[in-house]
Amino acid sequence: MDNVQKEVITLSNLPVVTQQILGTAETIRAELMHYSCAIREVKTKLDVLSDEFSSQRKRNPIEFITSRVKTPESIVNKLRRKGFPMSMESAVDNLYDIAGVRVICSFVDDIYAVRDMLANQDDVTVLMEKDYIRNPKPNGYRSLHLIISIPVFFSTGRRDTYVEVQIRTIAMDFWASLEHDLKYNKEVPDVDRIQRELKKCADDIAATDQKMMRLRDEIDSMRQAEELGIVKEFPDEREDNVS
Repeated sequence: MDNVQKEVITLSNLPVVTQQILGTAETIRAELMHYSCAIREVKTKLDVLSDEFSSQRKRNPIEFITSRVKTPESIVNKLRRKGFPMSMESAVDNLYDIAGVRVICSFVDDIYAVRDMLANQDDVTVLMEKDYIRNPKPNGYRSLHLIISIPVFFSTGRRDTYVEVQIRTIAMDFWASLEHDLKYNKEVPDVDRIQRELKKCADDIAATDQKMMRLRDEIDSMRQAEELGIVKEFPDEREDNVS
């Protein structure tokens, strides 16, 4: 996913057929600008949470955040694939992932913590949740997907806009990126074997995620015990010094 600065797409060379379906370049640019602004609103909320954790907590659950706005060609392809009417109005009404934000976390339980912190904000409405971590896709894909609605305030008034938020661990993101690249490589031989190997890798990565979380909890417990031990030693040290 690209940075927000790249989300307002240059449409000077937009294919004529795309303009015939979605409207003029100016119309498309205006609509995509709305989604870019919605992404900015979501990222601001996440950035604030990240700053809070970095300054006030021992650990920040958010590693990094990326985002993207679908290209006009991608919008047209999805409308066609889903059987929706072919227009920009139809895209706005029926496609929930024109704006996308991806949040990468360190640990699996961080994913649900970030989900809760985002969902509990007054102006965020969670419309749909798909938990591919507890219920992985058959190919092994794991991630938490949220469709949210967030208000964006323009000079003409408020506009509630759909944004898809994907939350996953670093390991899940690594696997998904490689799987995506391999899936779109048409020259891969022995596809069935490759898919089986990818599924096994996904399961191994999921097991590693769980093991890393257990190790983190064990380390945290050891640190807490050490801190408590230091507190208990202070009275004895003071008595020794007095005598």
